[in-house]
Amino acid sequence: MANGKLLRQLLRSGTDGDIAAFRGVAKELIAEERQKHHHLLANDLETILYGRTQSPASPALRQLTEAIPEDRERNLPLCAVQEPARCIEDVVLSPTNLSLVKDILHEYNRDDVLRAHGLQACDRVLLCGPPGCGKTLTAEVIAHELGRPLVVVRTDSVVSSFLGETAANLRKVFDFAASSPLVVLFDEFDALGKEREDATEHGELRRVVNAVLQMLDAYRGRSLIIAATNHEGLLDSAIWRRFEEVLYLKPPTPAQVCQLLKVKLRGVRKQFDVRAVVDTGIFNGASHADVERMVRRALKIVILSGRELCLTAEDLEMAARRESARTQRRNKR
Repeated sequence: MANGKLLRQLLRSGTDGDIAAFRGVAKELIAEERQKHHHLLANDLETILYGRTQSPASPALRQLTEAIPEDRERNLPLCAVQEPARCIEDVVLSPTNLSLVKDILHEYNRDDVLRAHGLQACDRVLLCGPPGCGKTLTAEVIAHELGRPLVVVRTDSVVSSFLGETAANLRKVFDFAASSPLVVLFDEFDALGKEREDATEHGELRRVVNAVLQMLDAYRGRSLIIAATNHEGLLDSAIWRRFEEVLYLKPPTPAQVCQLLKVKLRGVRKQFDVRAVVDTGIFNGASHADVERMVRRALKIVILSGRELCLTAEDLEMAARRESARTQRRNKR
C-alpha cells in the first residue's frame, strides 16, 4: 500500500486542479509500487496516467480545446489538443539529434536573453524520416519539456475539396497557433508542402503550397511549429528554407536499440542481458515503433501465461517472430 504522505499529496493536488503536481505525485506512487515488485499494479497505474482518452482535465486545456478552429465545410475540428506525457528520458535519439533538441529547448529557456538582443528562439522545425522512427514522439517530448500543450493538426480535416477552402483552414490553424504558446505538429506535412513542379498534381495543390509558404514566412506567433514527413523527397524545394532546424530520424542502431529496451523495460524484471539479446539480431531492421511493439507483445506473452512478470530472452524472441510474421502479411497485401 502506498504511504500516507504520497496519498495525501495526490488528493490535495487533484482537488486543487494542479495537474503538474498530480502527475508528479502519481509518478512517485508508480515508482514506489515498482520497488515493491508490484509490477502489474504499476503498469495499470501507468496506463491510467499516460493512456487516458478523455478530454484534458485542466481548465486551461479545456478552454484551449473549446477554441480549436473548425472546417467550415464539414464542421470538423482542424486540430487535436494533447497533454504531453513523455519526457526527454523516454525518447532515444542519435547524439546529433539529441543535441539539436536540447539546443532548441535551451533557446526557449533563455528566450528572454535572446529577445533582449533582438533575436528569438527557433520557432520552425522539420522532422524527416521513415515511419516509426520517433517523429511524433520527439514533438511530444519537446512539448513536455517546454511545459506546453501539444496541438496536432488534422491534415484530413484541413484539406478540403472546395476551391480555396484548404488555404482558409490553414489560416485558421496559423491564427490559432499564434494565439497561445503551444507546440503545433503538422504531421504528414508532405500533403501540404508537395513539390509544385510535379506534373501529376493539379493547380489547387500548387495554390495550397504557395499558401503554406506565405504563412510560414509571415508567422510571428508564440508557438513552436513542427512539421513531420515520411517523404521528405516529395517536399517542394522552397519548403526547406522556411525551417530553421531539420532533424533526420533514422531506424535505431544496435546501441540505440539497447538504450530503447532499457527505457521500455524500466521497472520490469528480466532474465537476460540486453546487449546479448540485441546481438542475436532479432531487432535487425526494426524501427523504434517496431521495438516498442515487440516489447509489448513479450509482456503480454508473460502476463497471459500466468507466470510471474519476469521477462526472458525467449519471450522477446517469440514476440520478434510474431512481428516478423505480421510484417510479411502486410507486405503481401
